[in-house]
Amino acid sequence: MSKPSIPQGTRDFGPDVVQKRNFILNTIRSVFELYGFQPLETPAMENIETLMGKYGDEGDKLIFKILNNGLDNPDKEKQVREDFEKVLQGKNVKGITERALKYDLTIPFARYVAMNHNQLTFPFKRYQVQPVWRADRPQKGRYREFYQCDADVVGSESLLNELELANIYHDVFAKLGLSDYKIKINSRNVLVALAELCGGADKMTDITVAIDKLDKIGLEKVKNELAQKGLATEQIIFIEKYLKISGSNIEIITGLQSLIGHTDTGDKGIKEISYLLQHCDPSINISVDPTLARGLNYYTGIIFEVAAPKEVKMGSIGGGGRYDNLTGTFGVPGIAGVGISFGVDRIYDVMEELDLFPDSLQVSTKVLFFNLGDAESKVAFALMQQLRNNGISCELFHENIKFDKQFKYAEKKNIPNVVIIGSKELEENTCTIKNLQTGKQETIPQASLMKFAF
Repeated sequence: MSKPSIPQGTRDFGPDVVQKRNFILNTIRSVFELYGFQPLETPAMENIETLMGKYGDEGDKLIFKILNNGLDNPDKEKQVREDFEKVLQGKNVKGITERALKYDLTIPFARYVAMNHNQLTFPFKRYQVQPVWRADRPQKGRYREFYQCDADVVGSESLLNELELANIYHDVFAKLGLSDYKIKINSRNVLVALAELCGGADKMTDITVAIDKLDKIGLEKVKNELAQKGLATEQIIFIEKYLKISGSNIEIITGLQSLIGHTDTGDKGIKEISYLLQHCDPSINISVDPTLARGLNYYTGIIFEVAAPKEVKMGSIGGGGRYDNLTGTFGVPGIAGVGISFGVDRIYDVMEELDLFPDSLQVSTKVLFFNLGDAESKVAFALMQQLRNNGISCELFHENIKFDKQFKYAEKKNIPNVVIIGSKELEENTCTIKNLQTGKQETIPQASLMKFAF
């Protein structure tokens, strides 16, 4: 028999990890709801045509396709095997791959809006917390199955939405104790202007895909990739000037105005960025990053990316942007949208490395009742239920065994209090309470247990 295992790039989550993850998720949910967002869920799988062609060539390669079942039908087996061979060659075969696991939450949300726009009240503000799947190479901070937390507003073109989303990032990270984060912003209009000045808007995808790799591969390799895509030497030199714009937010804005501000598209993008900078609270750590491209094709305006604290070597822990034309791909044009996403798994890794989780998360059970016999445990069970009714989490040890084994159970589970009801306590209607953290022990009437400060 082979050793049990799980697919590469996936993980099991034990109780301690789930408690910490829930701390993150509940914090994010609470802020979403504070800003008026409503919860939504969509299926784990979508029709393949819903997803394909929405994420660019790089993203499409990472979509997990689901094979139709057919090998259990002798009449279909030959055709299924032939179709499967075509799939292995990279071809899409409708008869064998009609569905796929969702790559993110944004496209399924756009599909939902397109299907339900006549019933929705706009602007429609939704948040969504669900797993997504990507056929990526697993590494630190990058998994094949992971949770996303998204907040999106559709039906509004106002930049007030972008301002609120920046504030949501700040509020969440402040509550989690991640003070040294950085919100990086850019505008796709700035990037479109760059493309227009380098041979036309049709160069947009080639340029943004290459720029998006700058942090990973460096400037020279980005220039090589641009050359391979057919850009001329003078165009690559122009892009290099753009990528070297740096300094304070004001200095970057000045540099962008000098290079691309004379174009209508460039001017629009610079004004979008300037609006956010002017209206954001000074406490929000926001900075303009001209190299930020976010290689997803559907962004049309402001784009966000959140960098983890410098002391942690981790990729982005959040990102998003405006996608005014997204529902148009589903036959419902004219619905503006903007949204952000939190990378829960990466946020978890950052908080674990920086030791930011509250110690109280490690404690699920507050009180352990010792099991010291049938009569004793009957009384203990009744008292335990009363405490539970008062919102105090309790356990009764499952069998009558030696004291030291019951103590060890409490210690291993970090249970801070034990309640002992032995023959003496049973006779006197009392109970002995011991705090395992302080060592303090006292005996009180059983009737007073409900008022005890655990």
